[in-house]
Amino acid sequence: MAKTKSKSATYNPKNTWKYDLKKNGVLYLIFLIPFTFLLIFKYIPMVGILMAFQDYKVAKGLFDSPWVGLDKFQELFAGAQFGYAFRNTVYMALLNLTLGFIIPVILGLLISQVRNKRRSRVVQTITYMPYFVAPVVVCTLAKEFLKEGGAITMFLTMFGLPNQNWLAVNSPVFWFINCFLGIWQGAGYGAIVYIAAINGIDQNLYEAACIDGASRWQRLWNITIPSIVPLVVMMFTMQIGLVFMTGFDKVLLLYMPTTYEFSDCLSTYTYRMAFSSGNDFSLSTASGLLQSIIGTLLLIFGNKMSEKATKMSLF
Repeated sequence: MAKTKSKSATYNPKNTWKYDLKKNGVLYLIFLIPFTFLLIFKYIPMVGILMAFQDYKVAKGLFDSPWVGLDKFQELFAGAQFGYAFRNTVYMALLNLTLGFIIPVILGLLISQVRNKRRSRVVQTITYMPYFVAPVVVCTLAKEFLKEGGAITMFLTMFGLPNQNWLAVNSPVFWFINCFLGIWQGAGYGAIVYIAAINGIDQNLYEAACIDGASRWQRLWNITIPSIVPLVVMMFTMQIGLVFMTGFDKVLLLYMPTTYEFSDCLSTYTYRMAFSSGNDFSLSTASGLLQSIIGTLLLIFGNKMSEKATKMSLF
């Protein structure tokens, strides 16, 4: 007859939640701070998504406003300004995914090739300092440099371009201005991630390549770049998911009603629908929900594409 183990024989006080809480209480407390932040400012406000399916009235509140189904989405798609905003968002997103993404990678590779460590740190510091400049200051400088008679405008006249306020030109030039401002402000800071990854590469690989007679370019192409490909893929996938949600601050500070046709984006369109004279919170919520859906689909699509192309993915 088999003997059964008593409860006291199998009981281990280290497997109880009280012991775990006592041992890791500080870690749980540290975790509680961001969890509370996310819960209050990210998850609880998601209840507001209901407004996209209502004719929301502030006086009636969220749960008493009449339901209209998908009427607000139909109104959103029928609006002429929404078409402009969606088109502009797509083009600005494409610029951010090409120029805006590749330049920090190239900058990180170039800085990592500077042999003098002191010079490398100086260049790195100078390039990432613009990241800490407030968008208001960046846009104010852009307005001063790009206005009629501004420094950049006068420089461009040397190449036959007109002396005009470039931010007031209702043309796709705004897409490139927005992209280059983002590059100037974020390229140096974005390069830090790649520089850290490059510094973590096993130096024995470079030493072995030098012994075999590999040139500096060959070491860069055959060791450095393949070693950071997983990081590049991960950052690119994340960028795809966030590309439709970026650009709000600079666009809002730079555009004007006369240039809405080429400067308005989904984020600023959503903002105007909520806080303009109409105060259509339902239409604004529908626009914001559409952005979130597109961003999620792009993230899934980008992850699948990277998995097929490089056999690496985020999830």
